[in-house]
Amino acid sequence: MTDPRQHLRLSVVTPECEVLQTEADFVVVPAHDGQIGILPGRAPLICKLGIGTLRVRFDDRGVRLFVERGFAEVLNNQVTVLTEQAVPAEQIDSSQVQSQLEQARQMPADSLEAVALRREALRHARALLHAAGDD
Repeated sequence: MTDPRQHLRLSVVTPECEVLQTEADFVVVPAHDGQIGILPGRAPLICKLGIGTLRVRFDDRGVRLFVERGFAEVLNNQVTVLTEQAVPAEQIDSSQVQSQLEQARQMPADSLEAVALRREALRHARALLHAAGDD
């Protein structure tokens, strides 16, 4: 059983900078194949990230970040997230994302490549809205 006073150390890093470094009671990362919850004492893990919301809880405070692709590693209560993009939820402009969502819905779907691009644009906009809490 894990020590209830034990915490995780979380670092979220993009190619440009370290976006977040904090202690956490638990972290949820958007893996490429679903959400993974991480508690102190977790076995070592490396996973590929998808697009979605990274959630952090520490002392009854929550933090949400939109992350896009990359990797997460868990080792010795250290969670390291290397991602292409990390945006705090409070910095996401929901009206701008709604506009992106509408533009994605208007994209042509007349070839396999166009369908794939449209699907990715829709997924990206919906994930941003979800991270902002406006889904």
